[in-house]
Amino acid sequence: MSEFSKDNRSDAPLAVIVLAAGHGTRMQSEVPKVLHQVGGLPMIDHVLDTVEAVSPDKVVVVIGPDMGDVGRACRHHTIVVQEERLGTGHAVLQASATLKGFGGNILVVFGDTPLLTAETILLMKRALDVNRKNILAVLGFEPEIPKGYGRIRCKRDGTIEAIIEELDASSEDLKTTLCNSGVMIFRSEVMFKELVKVKNQNVKGEYYLTDLVSLVRDSGEKVGLVVGLSDELQGINSRMDLANAESILQNRLRVRAMAGGVTLIDPGTTWLSMDTTFGKDVTIGPNVFLGKSVEVGDRVEIKAFSHLEGVKLANDVVVGPFARLRPGTMIGSGAKVGNFVEIKAACIGSATKVGHLTYIGDSNVGAGVNIGAGTITCNYDGLRKHSTEIGDGAFIGSNTALVAPVSIGENAIVGAGSVVTDDIEEDELSVTRAEQKHLKGGAKRWRGRRSTDKP
Repeated sequence: MSEFSKDNRSDAPLAVIVLAAGHGTRMQSEVPKVLHQVGGLPMIDHVLDTVEAVSPDKVVVVIGPDMGDVGRACRHHTIVVQEERLGTGHAVLQASATLKGFGGNILVVFGDTPLLTAETILLMKRALDVNRKNILAVLGFEPEIPKGYGRIRCKRDGTIEAIIEELDASSEDLKTTLCNSGVMIFRSEVMFKELVKVKNQNVKGEYYLTDLVSLVRDSGEKVGLVVGLSDELQGINSRMDLANAESILQNRLRVRAMAGGVTLIDPGTTWLSMDTTFGKDVTIGPNVFLGKSVEVGDRVEIKAFSHLEGVKLANDVVVGPFARLRPGTMIGSGAKVGNFVEIKAACIGSATKVGHLTYIGDSNVGAGVNIGAGTITCNYDGLRKHSTEIGDGAFIGSNTALVAPVSIGENAIVGAGSVVTDDIEEDELSVTRAEQKHLKGGAKRWRGRRSTDKP
């Protein structure tokens, strides 16, 4: 038995190394590449969530020396710093001290592959747990456009002979469509021992993790191959790649929503986030945007061109069309929010109607309230925000300005066109507009003056 075959357990412990030290210069951004968002979540969070789903024994994240914000995003895991960016092999080697003495398998993934699934990671794990002849395994795929990826050269028995980086590949190698995703899994007793033997004799002068394949093959051992889906494995290096990943993820989220009983009138124009949750029998109209932290109850209808983020909708709510609900908003059961209504940091009670052309901010609105068209809660005085309280059953007439801080009592009525600056008690009727005047013949006299005006 060779030294590479000591760990024959059927289900070995698993450690994961996440490589997240890359600059991402092609993104043309001051934001580190792995912090760019897909589906409302940074790429690195996608990867870590996927990794955590397979319950690894340890997770190590490799970051660059100038990436404190990435470190903070990964603060719940062990972080090591690659002081010099000398290639993937060098990056993995930085985790050797942290994983010293670890007995099991070590999976290497990249922080810029947010579409990788837990199912694929489990396939990689099985490639070593089940096939004991494999010392390491590589996750390959066949992208529509292979440019930019290293090529996998296979033997007749289906195992891998070598991985050739594109810059070092021959014209014959470049004809190969099977590409290296970068995801690899190793037996721990092999990985770091062989990694120190890797040389940087290549076009870029870097230490390639993929060179371990040749080292293991030269020792007479086998390198397994797992072929994954191209949609999962395309790395993100540019804004175009980011847009393509977003498109793929949005389709996944739409399929998941519809499988859960949500009706999407025009799925291609519905935008969802990773944390969007739906109740039963929800209907979403065309061109609806659901940003982060949106919870939708049962039998809710969100009509076309509505924009929601940071919102909780109770059962039987109707929103839109053309409504904007901002963070901190809660809409009670059976309430209706109509067209051209904006609500921010407000609680709207059950069966309340906010029909049209209204702004409600920093407010608590009771149950069964009617908010007339054109109502504005004036919540900002130029220095600070103030709150508005509206009791159950109140009626707010159209074109009303509620100047906060102000309180409207239960079942109170505010006449249309009022500017309310003082509290209104329960069951009071308040009208603050100026008295209407009628001037007999006034219209005729006005037109007469206009006719004599010079142009």
